[in-house]
Amino acid sequence: MTLTVINAELVKRLLPMPECIDIMAQAMRAVSAGQVSIPPRVTLPLNDGVGALLLMPGCASTLQSYGAKLISLHPGNSKLAVPVIQGFVALFDGADGRPLAIVEGAALTAIRTAAASGLATRLLAREDASSCGIFGTGVQAVTHIDAMWAVRPISEVMVWSRNADRASAFAREQAERTGLKVIAGEDPAAVAGCDLICALTASPDPVVYGDWVQEGAHVNLVGAHSVTTREADSDLIGKSRLYTDLMASCRNEGGDFMIPLQEGIIAEADILGEVGQVLAGEIEGRRAATDVTVYNSLGITAQDLYAAAHVYAQARSRGLGVQVDW
Repeated sequence: MTLTVINAELVKRLLPMPECIDIMAQAMRAVSAGQVSIPPRVTLPLNDGVGALLLMPGCASTLQSYGAKLISLHPGNSKLAVPVIQGFVALFDGADGRPLAIVEGAALTAIRTAAASGLATRLLAREDASSCGIFGTGVQAVTHIDAMWAVRPISEVMVWSRNADRASAFAREQAERTGLKVIAGEDPAAVAGCDLICALTASPDPVVYGDWVQEGAHVNLVGAHSVTTREADSDLIGKSRLYTDLMASCRNEGGDFMIPLQEGIIAEADILGEVGQVLAGEIEGRRAATDVTVYNSLGITAQDLYAAAHVYAQARSRGLGVQVDW
C-alpha cells in the first residue's frame, strides 16, 4: 500500500482557479442537499497562547474518499514571513478506509477559499462588474484577485491596507503578475466604491461601511470567523441581500451577520441562505441591478475535501506526487 504526498507547488499546479470554482459549485450544492457530514471543527488553543491546532473532519456521499483537515493557526506568523495557516488534508478510501493521500493545506486553503468567493460572485454579482476593491494584502488578496478575474471582466483592482507602503508594494507586484491595472487606494471609501469588494483582513472591527458601498455592488466578507468579530458595519448588512456558505457556521461563527441580528438591524429571515441553495434554484439570488449582495464566507470542510479529492485524482492520473510505502 502506498500513500501519495502532494506538496504546495503541486497543489497550485493541479488546482487552477477556474477549475476550483467549478469544484466549489459541486461541494456547495452537495452541502445544501444534505449529502455532506461536517461536525463542528475542534479547536485546541496552545498552552502558550501563540496559536491553535484545528481539526476538521468530514465525509460526503458524492465522494469516493473521506478525511480531515489538520492545521496549525499562528496569527503572529504574519510578522515573520511564515504562513499563518499550515497543515494538510488527509484522505482515506471510502470503501476500505486505506489512507490515500496527504495534501498540503495552506495552498489548498488559499485557492479554495478564493474559489468559493468566486462561486458566490459568479452567482450574485452583476454581469458587467469590472472594478474590484481588495481589503488586505495577504495570500487571500492574491488568490481573490484571480478568483474575481475568473468570473467577471475585471479591468481595475484597488487595494487598501492599514500599511500604505505594503499596499503600494502589493499593487506593483500584482500588476506585474497579472497585467491588470492594480493600484493602492489611500482612501478605503474609494476602494469600497468598486463593483466587487473582497474583505480579507484579520480586523475584529468593520473595515467596510455601508455608506461607502454603491448600489449594485457585490461584497465577499472572508476574514472574520467568530460571532464577536466582523469586517462590515451593520448599515451595510442591513441594506443588502445576505448569503453564506453554511447556515450552521453562520450562526456559530458569523459575526458579520450575527452582530446586526443581535442589534435588531436584521431579522433571521434576512439571511436568505446558502450559495448551494442558489445553485439549486431553491432561493433567489440577485433580483435587480441595484441590489447590494453580500456573501459571508466562513470556510467549511467540504470545500477542502472536494478540492483535495480533485488534486489527488489529478495527481494519480498524471503519475505525480511522492509515493510513500505505508
